Amino acid sequence: MKLQLLPSTFDDNGGASARQHLACFIIDDCLAIDAGSLAMATNSEQKEQIRDVVLTHAHLDHVAGLPLFVDDLFATLQEPVRVYGSREVIECLHQHIFNWEIYPRFSELTNENGAVLEYREFKVGKVFVVKHLELKAIEVNHKVPTVGFIISDQNSSIAFTSDTSKLTRFWTIINKEEKIDAVLIECAFPN
Repeated sequence: MKLQLLPSTFDDNGGASARQHLACFIIDDCLAIDAGSLAMATNSEQKEQIRDVVLTHAHLDHVAGLPLFVDDLFATLQEPVRVYGSREVIECLHQHIFNWEIYPRFSELTNENGAVLEYREFKVGKVFVVKHLELKAIEVNHKVPTVGFIISDQNSSIAFTSDTSKLTRFWTIINKEEKIDAVLIECAFPN
């Protein structure tokens, strides 16, 4: 499994800087975990391949690039961008981002090939499949409904916290897993 953190800030020469304001991780060039810098930092191959975006929560630093990503690809999409989220995250996107005031409600629009965006709700604690990956959402402690994930393919598994401050429950769940090859702790904010 190949994991890449997309940069979100750039220096004067156009290269990635050390500052990281937006969250977006790409797995195997075909799946995005969060979409903070998705539209701005993906390469052309990734733009062609990524049609699945899994969201941990709806804070702007995790979703900012999603509307622009769909907008950039709107006319050329052969299949919809599938946005996976908890019920709360999907409702938040629908009400506050894709609401016809901030951005078009892409879930109601089509191009010549059909739908351009569809939502797929996942349940905390349940495994769901995206591409060749199995994901299990784990509730974490944050100001808004937020999940981390256990992400597995045929060869490896990683645990990903997303934004959280207290990891006790997360570690309890992770420690029950048969095999976790790596743990990625994204951020730790006090609540």
